[in-house]
Amino acid sequence: MRIRNQWLSAPLAAGLAAGLLTGCGSGSGGSGGSGQPIVMGMSDEIQSTDPAAGYDPGSWLLFNNVFQSLMSFPKGSATPQPEAAEECAFDKGGSTTYRCTLRDGLKFSNGDSLTSEDVKYSFDRVAKIKDDAGPMPLLTTIDKIETPDEKTVVFRLNTPDATFPSKIASGAGSIVDHREYPFDKLRKDGKAVGSGVYKLDSYSKSKAVFSVNSKYKGTATAKNTGMTMELFNGDQKALGAALKDGDIDLAYRGLTAKDMESLQESAATGDDGIQIVEGTSAEVQHLVFNLKDPVVGNLAVRKAMAYLVDRNALVTDVYRSTAEPLYSIVPAGIAAHNTAFFDTYGGSPQPALAKQALHAAGIHSKVKLTLWSTPSRYGPATDEEFAAIAKQLNASGLFEATMKSVPFDQYEEDIKAGKYGVYVKGWVPDYPDPDNFTSPFFGKGNVLVNNYTNATITDEIIPSTSAAADRATTSSEFGKLQEIVAEQLPILPLWQGKQYAVARDNIQGLEWTLDASTVFRFWEIAKS
Repeated sequence: MRIRNQWLSAPLAAGLAAGLLTGCGSGSGGSGGSGQPIVMGMSDEIQSTDPAAGYDPGSWLLFNNVFQSLMSFPKGSATPQPEAAEECAFDKGGSTTYRCTLRDGLKFSNGDSLTSEDVKYSFDRVAKIKDDAGPMPLLTTIDKIETPDEKTVVFRLNTPDATFPSKIASGAGSIVDHREYPFDKLRKDGKAVGSGVYKLDSYSKSKAVFSVNSKYKGTATAKNTGMTMELFNGDQKALGAALKDGDIDLAYRGLTAKDMESLQESAATGDDGIQIVEGTSAEVQHLVFNLKDPVVGNLAVRKAMAYLVDRNALVTDVYRSTAEPLYSIVPAGIAAHNTAFFDTYGGSPQPALAKQALHAAGIHSKVKLTLWSTPSRYGPATDEEFAAIAKQLNASGLFEATMKSVPFDQYEEDIKAGKYGVYVKGWVPDYPDPDNFTSPFFGKGNVLVNNYTNATITDEIIPSTSAAADRATTSSEFGKLQEIVAEQLPILPLWQGKQYAVARDNIQGLEWTLDASTVFRFWEIAKS
């Protein structure tokens, strides 16, 4: 669910295909790390410290650093490699049986041994709890898990799924200690026990403190002795002030566009000892349409909106060029990206075509509708953005649109209840493959909750592309999917973000934390 300037230079398709058979991973034993402790700030909240629940950027940042997965994404790579596993591979002749062998001597931060029992327990627990905010949508292809011995885990899949190694390399694959986590309910004490590079020493709504896990055994080496996260809970101005005042060493996620402009000027002159590091990102934002809504359930209304929304104005005036216009559901930098929405509706407002679409459907009066926003999840700029979209629609003389903003909990409940016709959804990918921008949105039990179904997508394209071991062969089918979505308009892509971290000039290694895998690697960051 969750910005980028440089694009990945190597085709992701080739990387993922190579990841289907992964050999032995080299590992290092745990230590206390080296260098100095670091203080970072973030405006996102951490919704959960339990991997069975959190499906948001803040929570996954914690999971990626505290828990191990069988596989992981190395810095700058879209190819998953063994992490808690020594090796993983599909059995010969298909992609329905995935077999992993664990490293020797794995331990959780509390000293408990990590065995195949914990791996199976972790995945089965996610399925048992099936939390609305959990990662279960990524794991639906698991039929059963077998553990023939303490080091071997065998996943039997109910359908061919070549993306499975990437899915379990994400936060969805976090391994928990079966002795510490109840099987049928979430752990809600704010504590976490994992086997990752770091351990969580303390957590509150305003701060999370991590130290290096001396029992860690995997591929990473910590270049600091710990990380303290100051959590600003949506207060972007306070986050920017803390960086400028030297209260934090770096800021990640959540600086306002105005702050970024100011900081870029400071970085250019070198006046404040500030550096801005940009990396690849596939974070996107969409307008979502409830197809059962009496207003936007009409395709003509959705088409008129698609002709009128001015993405260039939004990214320039609201986001101050910290994002770029997006014209498809698969973002630039990800294999199979195209410009289906640009090709269909153009790159600038076309009021005449919008009017034509409405009149052809017998709509001759102004269309009244509400755009629903939630700044607590997607940032204060979302309210400004949706107010701007309403103004764009109204300027055509075809709409009478307003924007309303509500807290996130109410927002999610109201979407489930079908109360909203048009609302916002942001997305930070779980793994860098076009599948992750399509299956969660248009597959069975998808995250949009907008009453859109298309049998060609659900029953043909998604199963076919998921089964393809050679990801390069899926481009045509993903292209067809994008064209269908552009024509039927269950969502309207708005922008693709640029990913930044802003830091004091004595911080190194941030370039290795900002890539399309969305894994923010604490261990790569050093302070001199």
